[in-house]
Amino acid sequence: MLEYLSHINKAFESKVRLGIMSVLMVNECMDFVSLKQLLGLTDGNLASHARALEEAGYITCTKQFVGRRPNTTYSATPEGKEAFRQHLDALEAFLREQHS
Repeated sequence: MLEYLSHINKAFESKVRLGIMSVLMVNECMDFVSLKQLLGLTDGNLASHARALEEAGYITCTKQFVGRRPNTTYSATPEGKEAFRQHLDALEAFLREQHS
């Protein structure tokens, strides 16, 4: 059992980070406001968790202005997608082991 748990990525243990990565796995990119509303987060909560994923190299953050309004978008990096797939595979293996 400990072998399966060792493959669980701590960067994705938070349900917020799990949610962010889940959304970015199925969307090429997502803007801050849409991601915040979709996941039901506060500005600060989303910003802090997104920053942690960005520092890990799992997502990128692009800031620009649309008209006069700031617009922040997030995308999963190839490394982030692979790390998230491995995390999900480890969770599935752990669950299968528990049911055998």
